[in-house]
Amino acid sequence: MACVLIVKTGDAYPEVVDQYGDFETLFEKQLSTALPAHLDLQVWDAQRNPTAPALDGLAGILITGSHSMVSDAEPWSEALKPWLKAALANNTPMLGVCYGHQLMADSFGGVSDYHPAGRESGTHTVRLTQAGQQDPLFSQLPERFAAHLTHAQSVMQAPQGNTVLAHNSHDAHQALRYGPRQWSVQFHPEFTAHVMCAYLKRQQAALLDQGEEPDTLLANVIDCSEASSLLRRFLAFV
Repeated sequence: MACVLIVKTGDAYPEVVDQYGDFETLFEKQLSTALPAHLDLQVWDAQRNPTAPALDGLAGILITGSHSMVSDAEPWSEALKPWLKAALANNTPMLGVCYGHQLMADSFGGVSDYHPAGRESGTHTVRLTQAGQQDPLFSQLPERFAAHLTHAQSVMQAPQGNTVLAHNSHDAHQALRYGPRQWSVQFHPEFTAHVMCAYLKRQQAALLDQGEEPDTLLANVIDCSEASSLLRRFLAFV
């Protein structure tokens, strides 16, 4: 049976894990109802297990978010870069999310670092570029859609040869395409509204420090079914 590998790059907050599951579980919940019979999901914890799986047995790769920072260049994270480059060269389907988005961009020649405007958290509008409206994965989304976001770092410089598929007022690189079946997104398609609220409650002090209104952000959290559909549609490319 072909395997879609979830690369776990970190742990969610303990209260999120207790109530809703860790990052990989959030992915599994979104994908389980759409997973074809010939595919199964497996998880590789890249932080705790340094041995990368062979690419030959993988139908696709999903890379989770993390509370780590790509610019810290932790050894486990740096070790993923040649593996991701090999996956791109192999045309293995990939979708990176948040940390996965920043790590893929960094691996392929871009730069990920702290955003000068600070953290972006909450449910915010993301807009497709013209290329995004024509992209095989993104084209079924409306030109403007709501997405859950929580990140302090961003892709500050995209790799040469990539295609920008989505952006918003905070981030010029909300979604990128690197090859025919390789994408990454800054937003969290695996998050539910409950998970987004849990993150905002945990981040209240940090958000207040940068002049945000946590109560307003919480009140604006909505269901983001259009964004979450990307995970299920990704399966069509594996």
